[in-house]
Amino acid sequence: MRKASQFFSEDDRRAIEQVVAAAEARTAAEIIPVVATASGRYDRAEDLFGVIFALVALAAAWLGFQNMGTPGGWAGGHEPALGLVSILLIVFFGFVAGAVLATRVPVLRLPFITRREMQAEVERSAAAAFQQFRVRATAGATGILIYISLYERMVRVLGDDVIAARLGQSDWEALRDLVIQGLREGEPARGLVRAVEQCGALCAVHFPSQLRDMNELANALRFID
Repeated sequence: MRKASQFFSEDDRRAIEQVVAAAEARTAAEIIPVVATASGRYDRAEDLFGVIFALVALAAAWLGFQNMGTPGGWAGGHEPALGLVSILLIVFFGFVAGAVLATRVPVLRLPFITRREMQAEVERSAAAAFQQFRVRATAGATGILIYISLYERMVRVLGDDVIAARLGQSDWEALRDLVIQGLREGEPARGLVRAVEQCGALCAVHFPSQLRDMNELANALRFID
Protein backbone atom coordinates (compact mmCIF):
# COMPACT_ATOMS: atom_id res chain seq x y z
CA MET A 1 0.00 0.00 0.00
CA ARG A 2 1.36 3.41 -0.99
CA LYS A 3 1.94 6.01 1.67
CA ALA A 4 -0.13 9.17 1.58
CA SER A 5 2.90 11.25 0.60
CA GLN A 6 3.39 9.03 -2.46
CA PHE A 7 -0.23 9.05 -3.57
CA PHE A 8 -0.21 12.41 -5.36
CA SER A 9 2.31 13.53 -7.97
CA GLU A 10 4.12 16.85 -7.77
CA ASP A 11 1.82 18.21 -10.48
CA ASP A 12 -1.20 17.09 -8.46
CA ARG A 13 0.12 18.82 -5.36
CA ARG A 14 0.70 22.07 -7.21
CA ALA A 15 -2.77 21.92 -8.78
CA ILE A 16 -4.39 21.37 -5.38
CA GLU A 17 -2.36 24.16 -3.78
CA GLN A 18 -3.39 26.55 -6.56
CA VAL A 19 -7.08 25.69 -6.28
CA VAL A 20 -6.97 26.14 -2.49
CA ALA A 21 -5.43 29.59 -2.98
CA ALA A 22 -8.05 30.50 -5.58
CA ALA A 23 -10.92 29.28 -3.39
CA GLU A 24 -9.65 31.14 -0.34
CA ALA A 25 -9.34 34.34 -2.38
CA ARG A 26 -13.15 34.34 -2.57
CA THR A 27 -13.86 33.70 1.09
CA ALA A 28 -12.69 34.29 4.64
CA ALA A 29 -12.60 30.53 5.19
CA GLU A 30 -9.39 28.49 5.42
CA ILE A 31 -9.49 25.16 3.56
CA ILE A 32 -7.07 22.45 4.66
CA PRO A 33 -6.86 19.19 2.65
CA VAL A 34 -5.20 16.30 4.48
CA VAL A 35 -4.42 12.78 3.23
CA ALA A 36 -3.62 9.95 5.68
CA THR A 37 -2.20 6.54 4.82
CA ALA A 38 -4.41 4.97 7.50
CA SER A 39 -6.41 6.22 10.45
CA GLY A 40 -6.07 3.24 12.80
CA ARG A 41 -3.54 0.62 13.86
CA TYR A 42 -6.09 -2.20 14.16
CA ASP A 43 -3.97 -4.33 16.51
CA ARG A 44 -6.92 -6.62 17.23
CA ALA A 45 -7.19 -7.48 13.52
CA GLU A 46 -3.47 -8.27 13.41
CA ASP A 47 -3.85 -10.56 16.41
CA LEU A 48 -6.81 -12.37 14.87
CA PHE A 49 -4.88 -12.96 11.68
CA GLY A 50 -1.96 -14.19 13.80
CA VAL A 51 -4.21 -16.71 15.56
CA ILE A 52 -5.60 -18.03 12.28
CA PHE A 53 -2.11 -18.21 10.77
CA ALA A 54 -0.91 -20.17 13.82
CA LEU A 55 -3.80 -22.63 13.55
CA VAL A 56 -3.13 -23.16 9.84
CA ALA A 57 0.55 -23.74 10.58
CA LEU A 58 -0.36 -26.26 13.29
CA ALA A 59 -2.78 -28.06 10.98
CA ALA A 60 -0.17 -28.22 8.23
CA ALA A 61 2.45 -29.58 10.64
CA TRP A 62 0.00 -32.13 12.04
CA LEU A 63 -0.99 -33.38 8.61
CA GLY A 64 2.63 -33.51 7.53
CA PHE A 65 3.94 -35.44 10.52
CA GLN A 66 1.01 -37.41 11.88
CA ASN A 67 2.01 -40.61 10.04
CA MET A 68 5.60 -40.43 11.22
CA GLY A 69 5.05 -41.69 14.76
CA THR A 70 7.13 -44.49 16.24
CA PRO A 71 5.44 -47.95 16.35
CA GLY A 72 4.78 -48.94 19.94
CA GLY A 73 4.28 -52.69 19.62
CA TRP A 74 1.13 -54.75 19.89
CA ALA A 75 -0.41 -52.72 22.68
CA GLY A 76 1.11 -49.31 22.19
CA GLY A 77 0.02 -48.30 18.69
CA HIS A 78 1.77 -45.13 17.45
CA GLU A 79 3.36 -42.36 19.46
CA PRO A 80 2.36 -38.87 18.25
CA ALA A 81 5.10 -37.28 16.15
CA LEU A 82 4.32 -33.82 17.57
CA GLY A 83 4.67 -33.50 21.31
CA LEU A 84 3.25 -30.77 23.49
CA VAL A 85 6.38 -28.63 23.28
CA SER A 86 6.43 -28.84 19.48
CA ILE A 87 2.77 -27.87 19.29
CA LEU A 88 3.26 -24.88 21.60
CA LEU A 89 6.26 -23.67 19.60
CA ILE A 90 4.39 -23.97 16.30
CA VAL A 91 1.44 -22.00 17.70
CA PHE A 92 3.67 -19.32 19.23
CA PHE A 93 5.88 -18.72 16.21
CA GLY A 94 2.92 -19.06 13.86
CA PHE A 95 1.08 -16.33 15.77
CA VAL A 96 4.12 -14.02 15.73
CA ALA A 97 4.72 -14.63 12.03
CA GLY A 98 1.06 -14.03 11.20
CA ALA A 99 0.87 -10.80 13.22
CA VAL A 100 4.05 -9.46 11.60
CA LEU A 101 2.77 -10.41 8.15
CA ALA A 102 -0.53 -8.61 8.76
CA THR A 103 1.41 -5.54 9.88
CA ARG A 104 3.49 -5.47 6.72
CA VAL A 105 0.66 -6.42 4.36
CA PRO A 106 -2.27 -4.31 5.61
CA VAL A 107 -4.78 -5.88 3.23
CA LEU A 108 -4.61 -9.08 5.31
CA ARG A 109 -6.22 -7.23 8.22
CA LEU A 110 -9.27 -6.09 6.30
CA PRO A 111 -11.48 -9.19 6.81
CA PHE A 112 -11.12 -8.74 10.58
CA ILE A 113 -12.02 -5.03 10.76
CA THR A 114 -15.66 -3.98 10.92
CA ARG A 115 -16.89 -0.93 9.06
CA ARG A 116 -18.03 0.57 12.33
CA GLU A 117 -14.52 0.23 13.73
CA MET A 118 -13.08 1.92 10.63
CA GLN A 119 -15.58 4.76 10.88
CA ALA A 120 -14.69 5.32 14.53
CA GLU A 121 -10.96 5.42 13.75
CA VAL A 122 -11.46 7.82 10.83
CA GLU A 123 -13.59 10.12 12.99
CA ARG A 124 -10.95 10.08 15.73
CA SER A 125 -8.07 10.68 13.36
CA ALA A 126 -9.88 13.45 11.49
CA ALA A 127 -10.57 15.22 14.78
CA ALA A 128 -6.90 14.86 15.71
CA ALA A 129 -5.83 16.28 12.33
CA PHE A 130 -8.22 19.19 12.88
CA GLN A 131 -6.14 20.11 15.92
CA GLN A 132 -2.74 19.07 14.56
CA PHE A 133 -2.95 21.33 11.51
CA ARG A 134 -4.42 24.24 13.49
CA VAL A 135 -7.71 24.27 11.62
CA ARG A 136 -9.41 25.36 14.84
CA ALA A 137 -6.89 28.16 15.38
CA THR A 138 -8.18 30.53 12.69
CA ALA A 139 -9.18 33.99 13.86
CA GLY A 140 -12.76 33.76 12.65
CA ALA A 141 -13.29 30.07 13.47
CA THR A 142 -13.83 29.48 9.75
CA GLY A 143 -11.44 26.59 9.14
CA ILE A 144 -12.50 23.57 7.06
CA LEU A 145 -10.72 20.21 7.01
CA ILE A 146 -11.05 17.81 4.06
CA TYR A 147 -9.66 14.54 5.40
CA ILE A 148 -8.95 11.51 3.20
CA SER A 149 -8.00 8.16 4.75
CA LEU A 150 -6.63 5.84 2.07
CA TYR A 151 -6.62 2.49 3.88
CA GLU A 152 -10.20 2.80 5.07
CA ARG A 153 -11.28 4.44 1.78
CA MET A 154 -13.21 7.06 3.71
CA VAL A 155 -13.47 10.85 3.58
CA ARG A 156 -14.54 13.30 6.27
CA VAL A 157 -15.21 17.03 5.97
CA LEU A 158 -15.18 19.01 9.22
CA GLY A 159 -15.86 22.70 9.79
CA ASP A 160 -15.04 24.95 12.72
CA ASP A 161 -17.81 26.39 14.86
CA VAL A 162 -18.76 29.41 12.73
CA ILE A 163 -18.67 27.44 9.48
CA ALA A 164 -20.62 24.52 10.98
CA ALA A 165 -23.35 26.91 12.14
CA ARG A 166 -24.02 28.07 8.57
CA LEU A 167 -23.40 24.99 6.44
CA GLY A 168 -25.53 21.88 6.87
CA GLN A 169 -24.82 18.16 6.85
CA SER A 170 -25.91 17.93 3.22
CA ASP A 171 -23.19 20.44 2.29
CA TRP A 172 -20.49 18.36 4.01
CA GLU A 173 -21.77 15.20 2.37
CA ALA A 174 -21.76 16.81 -1.08
CA LEU A 175 -18.13 17.84 -0.63
CA ARG A 176 -17.24 14.37 0.63
CA ASP A 177 -18.94 12.72 -2.34
CA LEU A 178 -16.93 14.81 -4.82
CA VAL A 179 -13.69 13.52 -3.30
CA ILE A 180 -14.96 9.93 -3.21
CA GLN A 181 -16.06 10.14 -6.85
CA GLY A 182 -12.55 11.19 -7.88
CA LEU A 183 -11.02 8.31 -5.92
CA ARG A 184 -13.41 5.79 -7.48
CA GLU A 185 -12.62 7.08 -10.97
CA GLY A 186 -8.88 6.80 -10.36
CA GLU A 187 -8.47 10.59 -10.39
CA PRO A 188 -8.04 11.54 -6.72
CA ALA A 189 -6.49 14.95 -7.45
CA ARG A 190 -9.39 15.89 -9.73
CA GLY A 191 -11.93 14.88 -7.09
CA LEU A 192 -10.14 16.90 -4.42
CA VAL A 193 -9.87 19.92 -6.73
CA ARG A 194 -13.62 19.78 -7.37
CA ALA A 195 -14.35 19.54 -3.66
CA VAL A 196 -12.12 22.53 -2.85
CA GLU A 197 -13.73 24.59 -5.63
CA GLN A 198 -17.21 23.73 -4.35
CA CYS A 199 -16.12 24.47 -0.80
CA GLY A 200 -14.88 27.90 -1.86
CA ALA A 201 -18.15 28.61 -3.69
CA LEU A 202 -20.25 27.62 -0.67
CA CYS A 203 -18.19 29.64 1.78
CA ALA A 204 -18.09 32.69 -0.48
CA VAL A 205 -21.86 33.00 -0.09
CA HIS A 206 -21.80 33.01 3.72
CA PHE A 207 -18.26 34.23 4.39
CA PRO A 208 -17.11 36.49 1.54
CA SER A 209 -13.52 37.66 1.51
CA GLN A 210 -12.76 40.89 3.38
CA LEU A 211 -9.93 43.37 2.82
CA ARG A 212 -8.44 42.57 6.22
CA ASP A 213 -8.40 38.81 5.63
CA MET A 214 -5.03 37.09 5.81
CA ASN A 215 -3.96 33.65 4.64
CA GLU A 216 -3.52 32.16 8.10
CA LEU A 217 -2.68 28.59 7.06
CA ALA A 218 -0.52 27.39 4.17
CA ASN A 219 -2.38 26.20 1.08
CA ALA A 220 -0.31 23.03 0.69
CA LEU A 221 -1.74 19.51 0.76
CA ARG A 222 -0.86 17.86 4.12
CA PHE A 223 0.11 14.22 4.59
CA ILE A 224 0.02 11.77 7.49
CA ASP A 225 2.11 8.70 6.67
